[in-house]
Amino acid sequence: MDLHAGAEYFSRRGWAPDLEFRARPTESSFVDLTVFTVLDRGVNGVKQGGTEAHLNSEDQFAPHLRGVANIDYLTSYVFRLAFSDVFTQAVNSEVKSAAFVSDTAGNLFLNATTRRYQDFQSSTNPRAVVNILHAPGFELTGIDRQLGNLPFHGTLDASAEGLSRSEQNFSTAPLLGRFDLNPAASLPLLFKGWSLRPELSLRDTVYTQQLVPSSSIAPDIGTAISNTLNRKSLEGSIELRPPALDRIFDHEFLGRKWKHVVEPRIIYDYVTGVENFPHILRFDDRDILSDTNEVEYALVNRFYAKRTSSDSDECGTQGMPALLVGAAPPPTHIPWERTGRIAEQPCPKQPTTREVVTWELIQKYFLDPTFGGSLVPGRRNVFTSTVDLTGIAFLTEPRHLSPLISKLRVSTGPRNDLEWDLDYDFQFGRVNTSTVLFNHHIGLFTLGAGNAFLHVPGAISSTGQAPKDIKFNQYRAVLGYGSLNKRGFSGAFDLGLDSRLDRVQYGSAQLAYNWDCCGVNVEYRRFSLAQVRKENQFRFTFALANIGAFGNLRRGERLF
Repeated sequence: MDLHAGAEYFSRRGWAPDLEFRARPTESSFVDLTVFTVLDRGVNGVKQGGTEAHLNSEDQFAPHLRGVANIDYLTSYVFRLAFSDVFTQAVNSEVKSAAFVSDTAGNLFLNATTRRYQDFQSSTNPRAVVNILHAPGFELTGIDRQLGNLPFHGTLDASAEGLSRSEQNFSTAPLLGRFDLNPAASLPLLFKGWSLRPELSLRDTVYTQQLVPSSSIAPDIGTAISNTLNRKSLEGSIELRPPALDRIFDHEFLGRKWKHVVEPRIIYDYVTGVENFPHILRFDDRDILSDTNEVEYALVNRFYAKRTSSDSDECGTQGMPALLVGAAPPPTHIPWERTGRIAEQPCPKQPTTREVVTWELIQKYFLDPTFGGSLVPGRRNVFTSTVDLTGIAFLTEPRHLSPLISKLRVSTGPRNDLEWDLDYDFQFGRVNTSTVLFNHHIGLFTLGAGNAFLHVPGAISSTGQAPKDIKFNQYRAVLGYGSLNKRGFSGAFDLGLDSRLDRVQYGSAQLAYNWDCCGVNVEYRRFSLAQVRKENQFRFTFALANIGAFGNLRRGERLF
């Protein structure tokens, strides 16, 4: 167990106390708590202070009983935007908390959960916050298993939850009930490499409140009334997977033998009975089920490479694995994810087969373009059929063809990877979203680049104004030299550019020089986030081995 408490002083802002507590009560449990607060005096009369806290805890009470808590607390989005040291965290407007106890004995999984979700939709309006609470919640899930001696398989999904939702100009009861039961039965059939799986499921959901929409063109908001609503649906699906087609090429390329595998699949899905979709309150993905009649078709291409000799690949000197574009925001408040996902993989010492290229293409054809009348033209519609396909709300009018989803992964070795996700909308003739991530290690050099493009269709407002599409296009680049234990010079640079705003939103440079006895780290950071934050940061640390450090660049934020 250890406790670290300290404070920073900003000459124009005030004191900023922080606390970190870590404990390992047993071998199977831990508690991590961090708290950061700014007692802001304000700039030009505007105070942006607040508190952000993170609690991570886990314990294994019994062989099949596990408890987990992941709690985030944030007083206001403008506080995170103004004071977070990590760009990806500063621009994240969501706050998610969850705690659960799970019993995984046998074929049934029982969970007792509490979840809270917040979405701060404005940095200037503190009332523009969406709050969704699941407390308490009980979930029962049965894994897919054969039903006795019959050829049928069965699954079960059931839940009983207390829910509430509030946002500007709308709120439900402090606690309403939702009871959901979803049993399913399937018949898996195999014949000479062909796989056919028909499935039939029933769903019955009861809400103690329902929504009375304000109008047909207004945003999805109205009045929640205490009137029980019962949603019943019948779903039938058929999944067909033909045998995979493969070819082994005779000629070697780059000292390797190559194999190409093609895996097609077709899924037909039919849902009926959801006649009250506009009156269903929205809390999570259980509430967006709609009637549908659709076909999903997909094609997966895989290229495998196998070395024809037992010689190991030339790995060279390990570089710095901490610089990765597209990595998840770290909990230690450093600008790059510290992970060994690339560098910690050992060099191959014997002939191995590697999946070098994976390219998946997915698309849906909607036989019912109105989804049983649930689709409202002129605004973004979100259904189970769409979120299972892509995160982009592309439905603004009746349509038969969904965007084409492309997912490309390339990894020619343990030290490089390329990812490219693309959604192309044939109906509008444009790219809805494109995300490219590239990371490569060359000896002590580490480089990465990324681009995130988003084109979200607009929605008609309650006044009937023409929709305005939302566009987003950002570039990210990182370059590093050195390693964690290298003597002498090491350095890293990071840059984030918003092409729509035509400005650098975030940039940093960290340089270090290490001797046997000590080391010096200096860092420069630049933030330019809307009108809330435009600042330059200069930080340094002088560290003595096994003794301590002096400066304002924390150990968790140093790369070297």
